This record gives sequence, C-alpha cells and structure tokens, in this order.
Amino acid sequence: MDESMETYRNQLAQKFHMCRPALCAIGDETRQLIIRVLIENCGKGGLRVGEIQNSTNISRAAVSHHLKILKDAGIINVRHEGTKNFYYLDSGSSSLLAVSELFHNAIELMKQCPVHKEENI
Repeated sequence: MDESMETYRNQLAQKFHMCRPALCAIGDETRQLIIRVLIENCGKGGLRVGEIQNSTNISRAAVSHHLKILKDAGIINVRHEGTKNFYYLDSGSSSLLAVSELFHNAIELMKQCPVHKEENI
C-alpha cells in the first residue's frame, strides 16, 4: 500500500476517534429532534429549555438531560443572560463541522476502493 494512503487512513482513524462524542450524541433520535428544532430556530439567539420542550413535547428534565449531552459533545453552545440560558448551534465551533469533514474525507477514501459487484447465481 502507498505510504501516503496509509498516512491518510491513519489520520481518518484519528478523526473518527476525535468525533466519537459527537457521533454518539447524534445517534439518539431525541437529540436529533432537538438539533432540528435549534436549526429551525437559528437566528433567534438561542432557545430556552421551555421553548425546546414546547417544540418537541419532551419533558423538561429530558430536554435538559439531552442538552447537556449535546453541549458536552461540543455540538451546541449556551449563552447565559442573567439566570436565563439560551441554547444554540454555533456554526463556527460546533463539533458537527468536524463530523462533516470526517464524512467528506471518508467518502473521498471510499472512491479509491475497488468496486465489488455481486455475481448472479
């Protein structure tokens, strides 16, 4: 195997490792729903837990739990305004950017893999 290809594959493996928290976080349907709600409401400066709860019909405690996971994974950010917290997707720093780059790199690598066609029996 070409040494540069081996290096590229090792770098891709490292990127997968670095993206694991975000990949695990977005693997949950409830968190996907919360991300979708945040995307649909971008430009509002963020949403409070109650607003997310109203848009998703998920309990307040569950919303808070899932927001913590998304924040810990670097997917969302929170802005504090006094005692109010506003959750939002930061297009400049969200770990979703690294996930997007990871999949872009994986697709480029897949294009170099040989195509195996199934034989008709």
